[in-house]
Amino acid sequence: MNATIIVDRSDRVATLTLNRPSVRNALDFEMMDALVSNLATLATDESLRVIVLRGAGAHFMAGGDVRAFAQRIDESAARRDEYFGGSIRRLNAAIEELHRMPHVVIAQVRGAVAGFGMSLLCACDLAVAADDAYFASAYRNLALTPDGGLTFALPRIVGLRKALEILLLSERFDATEALRLGLVNKVVPVDGLDRAVASWTASLAACPPLAVRNVKRLARQSLDRALSEQLNAEALSFAQCAATAEFAEGVRAFIEKRKPCFDR
Repeated sequence: MNATIIVDRSDRVATLTLNRPSVRNALDFEMMDALVSNLATLATDESLRVIVLRGAGAHFMAGGDVRAFAQRIDESAARRDEYFGGSIRRLNAAIEELHRMPHVVIAQVRGAVAGFGMSLLCACDLAVAADDAYFASAYRNLALTPDGGLTFALPRIVGLRKALEILLLSERFDATEALRLGLVNKVVPVDGLDRAVASWTASLAACPPLAVRNVKRLARQSLDRALSEQLNAEALSFAQCAATAEFAEGVRAFIEKRKPCFDR
């Protein structure tokens, strides 16, 4: 049996591929466990600076695997409550890893981005989409509510009213609209998607690691902090970064009018 998640490493970059292309990378219970396990491993890998999250084939992720869900529908309501609740709570660990891990995570999306696929997209730090990508919350048609932190992340990205429209109406929208809403950072032709993501990963992999990690942490924590708390956190981070060899290299490079080298 093929692995539902494939991880490839190259220098400071890890690429995590959702690998069920025959079903548009729909999330089944095996992939849930593999996603949690692999993200936990990557989060603690100090050699990494960037993670790319992508789908095998022509799609990112079309949401949950309804055929896998169908195996449980004849069970009692109590059994389904227990099983699906437990599964989603296990899956929550993957979303928390994406939010809290020190590495920058880039979503590389094309084709279907629906259901939990949208949750994954929103949990990443940056997103590049092919112009064939299409998006939908999709939960309503299964009489479900969102999982994977979508009700947390989506209002923070697009605003509450637009988030409610996306979640309640469950209408499909394209990559151009996703860019306008801020769900993705960039839209490129399908044949330029790999190249665009590679350019960003190369840039981030060459950056000073502590500064990049602290920027991600500060930005994410800012949503739950008062201004005074955030100012103090910024001061602590600035001082911490100023004590590094990378800071000294950056200053020297600026004075000497050359490109800094943060390789280590």
